Amino acid sequence: MTRGIRPLLRGSTYAGALFASCGALASIPLLPVALLPALAWESAPEGVQVALALLVWAVLIGVAGLARTTRRVLIAGARRLLRVPLPDPVAVRRPAGSPGTGPAPAVPSGTDRWRTPAWLLLHVALGWAGTVVSGVLVLAGLTLPVGWFRAEAGLSLFGRTVRVTDGWSGWVAALGCLLLAAVVCVVITHTLRWLAPRLLGPSSAERLALAAERELRLAERNRLAHELHDSIGHTLTAATIQAAVAGEILSADPVAARAALRSIEESARAALEDLDYVLGVLREEKAETAPTRTLADLPELLDRLRHAGAVVEPEFSGEPAQVQGTLSRAAYRILQEGLTNALRHGAGGPIEVRVAAAPHGLELSVVNLIGAGTGTDRATGPGAFPTSGHGLPGLAERVRLLHGEIEAGPDGPEHWRLAVRLPVRLSA
Repeated sequence: MTRGIRPLLRGSTYAGALFASCGALASIPLLPVALLPALAWESAPEGVQVALALLVWAVLIGVAGLARTTRRVLIAGARRLLRVPLPDPVAVRRPAGSPGTGPAPAVPSGTDRWRTPAWLLLHVALGWAGTVVSGVLVLAGLTLPVGWFRAEAGLSLFGRTVRVTDGWSGWVAALGCLLLAAVVCVVITHTLRWLAPRLLGPSSAERLALAAERELRLAERNRLAHELHDSIGHTLTAATIQAAVAGEILSADPVAARAALRSIEESARAALEDLDYVLGVLREEKAETAPTRTLADLPELLDRLRHAGAVVEPEFSGEPAQVQGTLSRAAYRILQEGLTNALRHGAGGPIEVRVAAAPHGLELSVVNLIGAGTGTDRATGPGAFPTSGHGLPGLAERVRLLHGEIEAGPDGPEHWRLAVRLPVRLSA
C-alpha cells in the first residue's frame, strides 16, 4: 500500500509530468504550418482534413528531432526533470576504410538516426494526453465541491455524464478526480523514464565511440604515468647523487661543487615542467606546452649524469638526429630510465650508452656494473625484469606499443644490460 502511494508524493513525478507538458507546448508553433495543406484542400471531408493535418504535424515534429541540438536539449531535460542518467551524445566518426585519421567507430544505422524523432513524437503525444486528461481531472476536482455541476446538468466526459449531488459526495468525487490526475502523472513519468534510455541513450555506434574515447583517455593517462615516473625518478636519483658529491667536495673543490648544484637546479626545473604538464592534463585543463624530450636532448642528459659523478661512455652510429616524432621521444625516455636504473642499482664504474640508427631500425643499449642486490637473482634470462618497482615493466609496455623488442638482464658475471630494438623510419 505504501509503495503504491509513494510515487504520488514524489516531486520527481510531477517534474516528469512537467517535462511531458513542455514537449506538448513546444509542438504548438508547428501546428499552423501543419494546417496549411488541410486548409488548401477545401473539398476534402472534414475527417480527411484533420487526419492530413495530424500527419503533417507528426512529420514536422519528426524532422525537428533530426537536429543534433534537439537531441542535446532533450537529453539535458530528461536528466534534469526525469532524473534519468543519460550521457551526452558523442560524435560518431568516419567508418573504417574511409579517408581520414584516428579511430573509426561504426556510423549510426538508420534505426539509430530515427531514435530521436521517435522519442520526440512519443514525448509530444504523451505530453498532450497527460496535459488534457490531468487538466480536466484537476478542473473537475476543484469545481465539484463548490456545486458548479448540479444534479440537473452533471459533468459530461467522453460521452458519459456524472451527476453529483450536494454534500459529501461532491468532496469524494473531487478527491477521486485529483487522485486520478496524480495517477496520470505517475503513468506518464514512468513511461517517459522507461523510453528515455532506449531512445535517448547511447546507440550502438555511440557506445563504440564512447569506448574508443575511454580507451584513448586511458592510454594517455598510462603514457603520462610513464613520463612522470621516468622524469621524476631520474631527477631524484641524479639529484641525490649530485648532492652527495657536492657535499663531499664542497671544501676541496668549490667550483665542481657549484657545478653539481647547478646541475641539480637544471634537473629539478626540467622535472617541474614535466610535472606541471602532467598535472594540467590530469585536471583536464589545457596545458600550455607539452615537454618534448627527444634524442636531441640526450647530450644534456649525459652531461647532468657526469656532474653527478657518473662516468658515461656514449657511442653513436648512424644518424640518430633523423629519428623524429614519437620514436625519438620514446627513445629518450627509454635511455633515461636505463641510466636512472644504472645510477640507482649499479656498482659505479663506467656506464656504456649505445645509440645506433640504421635503415631497418633503432638500437639502444645501456650497460653498467652489477651492484649489490642486482645480480642474477633479479632476472631469469633475456627480457626478465626486477620483481619490484615499475621502471622496467613500464619500459616493456612502452616498447611493446611501438612494436619493438626489449631485453634486460645480466650480461656476463659483472654487467647488467638493457637492450631495445625499435622499428623506425628515418626522415629524408
